[in-house]
Amino acid sequence: MSRLLPIMYRVTSRVAFTGSSNILLLLRPHPSGLPCLFAASKKGLIDLPVLNEDDLEEQFVRGSGPGGQATNKTSNCVVLKHIPSGVVVKCHQTRSVDINRKRAREIMKEKLDVLQKGELSEVILKKKESELRKQDKRRKVNENLERKRLFKEALAADPKPEGDSVT
Repeated sequence: MSRLLPIMYRVTSRVAFTGSSNILLLLRPHPSGLPCLFAASKKGLIDLPVLNEDDLEEQFVRGSGPGGQATNKTSNCVVLKHIPSGVVVKCHQTRSVDINRKRAREIMKEKLDVLQKGELSEVILKKKESELRKQDKRRKVNENLERKRLFKEALAADPKPEGDSVT
């Protein structure tokens, strides 16, 4: 499996574009002074801080959980520590070390974003927005069920006229 290599860009203006056909990457300075990475895809625009590999300490440890001998004997669990902030991420989602390394870095970016911005973090805002959508959907479902129940009660209570038969 090939490793992903970091690509460095020399930015002369404030904005630089790069990416493939389905993902667009955008580098721009952040108000806090740290450069941020914007990934625009189908899920929307997410403002995440750029990780400096010198600030990361990476370890590979043995995994645990379901999977038996295959997971318990291999060191494919990635433990990533951001030295300046002390944030630690442990990722053992797959059996592949490369995929776990990539996912650990994504999780680390999200955690650092939450640490830097707090309640204004886009990760938290998207979660809150998702919760509101779920609550709204649940409310609509309950209203529909109540409407159906009332309709059935009205039909059961309404006596059918016996003399109105057409011959």
